[in-house]
Amino acid sequence: MNDIRRTILWVIFGFSLVLLWDQWQVFNGNKPTFLPSSKPAAVATAPAGTTPAANNGVTTASGTSGNAGAVPTQAAAAAPREQVVVTTDLFKATIDSEGGTVNHLELQKYDEADRTKRVVLFENGSPATRYVAQTGLLNTIDTGDRFPNHLTPMTPKAGPREMADGQNTLEVSFESAPVGGLKYTKTYVFHRGDYAIGVRHEVANVSDQPRDAQLYMQLLRHGTVAAGTMFGTNTFTGPAAYTNEKKFHKLDFKDIAKGKIEPPPPANNGWIAMVQHYFASAWLLKGDPASEQLRREFRVKDLGDNLFTVAMVATLPKIAPGATQTVNSVLFAGPEEERKLEAIAPGLDLVKDYGIFAIISKPLYWLLTQLHGILGNWGWAIVALVVLLKAAFYWLNAKAYASMAKMKAINPKIMEMRERLKDKPQEMQQEMMRIYKTEKVNPMGGCFPIVIQIPVFIALYWVLLSSVEMRHAPWIGWITDLSAPDPWYILPVVMTATSLFQTWLNPTPPDPMQAKLMWIMPLAFSVMFIFFPAGLVLYWITNNVLSIAQQWFINKRLGVLGK
Repeated sequence: MNDIRRTILWVIFGFSLVLLWDQWQVFNGNKPTFLPSSKPAAVATAPAGTTPAANNGVTTASGTSGNAGAVPTQAAAAAPREQVVVTTDLFKATIDSEGGTVNHLELQKYDEADRTKRVVLFENGSPATRYVAQTGLLNTIDTGDRFPNHLTPMTPKAGPREMADGQNTLEVSFESAPVGGLKYTKTYVFHRGDYAIGVRHEVANVSDQPRDAQLYMQLLRHGTVAAGTMFGTNTFTGPAAYTNEKKFHKLDFKDIAKGKIEPPPPANNGWIAMVQHYFASAWLLKGDPASEQLRREFRVKDLGDNLFTVAMVATLPKIAPGATQTVNSVLFAGPEEERKLEAIAPGLDLVKDYGIFAIISKPLYWLLTQLHGILGNWGWAIVALVVLLKAAFYWLNAKAYASMAKMKAINPKIMEMRERLKDKPQEMQQEMMRIYKTEKVNPMGGCFPIVIQIPVFIALYWVLLSSVEMRHAPWIGWITDLSAPDPWYILPVVMTATSLFQTWLNPTPPDPMQAKLMWIMPLAFSVMFIFFPAGLVLYWITNNVLSIAQQWFINKRLGVLGK
């Protein structure tokens, strides 16, 4: 039974580390080491000299399906195309005068992993990198008229393009010529210190007849995603939608391509988003009650060439001749800072993906942020969090370590018995059970308390890896980025030493092969920790040190220290 218990523990421990290692590889854009998917994601590129199909994506009113038909490619008379560069404290954005589309967006406060350049969220590149935010109008009645859309030439209005010192708001407007009797003006409102960009849509009816129109807000992105594992536990990347009725919907690229996705039903609330590790973008109807209560539809489409769209289409009230309809919306484009996302819109914090252990991860993240508020350093906040978790599980761990200590105390007796009865396996098993009963030792006593803590460990793993606050966050000295591996390998070495010392404190298995395995496995797993983020290794070291202290105390109290 002792061998069975130990085998179960090693299997669980090994499985957890293999899974975590593979997911860290995925997060860094590498292929999984142990569990590669059978169908890695393909990256399609458009042939040279062709125009991507990305110019389409939203349906017309006459389409019978949410994914059938597309915005027509005809636009108003050609006008000089201009790339308007806007600079604020948070963004360096490029807005194309064709449709007023945001086709390039740098985040001024965030560097790439190698710190050589800024994070680029939106990019008007090849199908392998294309990611843009588009809006436009649709004709709700197929009369043959076409309204201004994201292909329509627009004229930038004169005004400043850079947020000056002391300036808190910057507005940049684009205006179309009348198309189908409607003139469309789009104004981007940038606020200092805010990743939520206000977007005001003004639709003027310059014809002599009423107009029925729909406003669409669309995110177009390439479908390139790092290959997942057979467990499907990697952080979600792709389109998402939220409604109060059906809550959060993940719309997987592969399912969209296979036609298996059913977008959320029409609703009077909700938003759409594109989600990736650390950063997200989202369209929301927000700013005044009239805009927020508009009826909206949700649509997704595979455009081919590895390009996908998710769109939210709002039906506008009938626009009388000479009248103007104004709709306020928000384009969020920035880091997945959970508390700030919660303040922008209900459910927006769900773009930060914690996997299946979200119910545990969210309170752990909350506790970690509270500790950071007190200590002012994410590394020390991790250490403090482990101390609190060890305190919470103190009595469970105490029972486990006491069971191990008792097993260590009777280990010489077990080994002598195994040697004496090595040719009589049935009698050996009976004698072993008798010893356990006489000594009042439960061979499984150390297993259950440890097993129930595994979900907590995995949940904390996701907190550390999914929280953008850990990205480039320093701890002490040489640790300048808790989300990256230790550049000097000091933490992995310390982790290895503590793991080996913990092995010495544990009872030695009677089986010689298992005894050797006990010493080999910590060394083997330590190799993985060389490539793990420093924050996770710091967590493990702190946990090891506290576990050693607790087990040392229990072993000494029971008189089995050093046996």
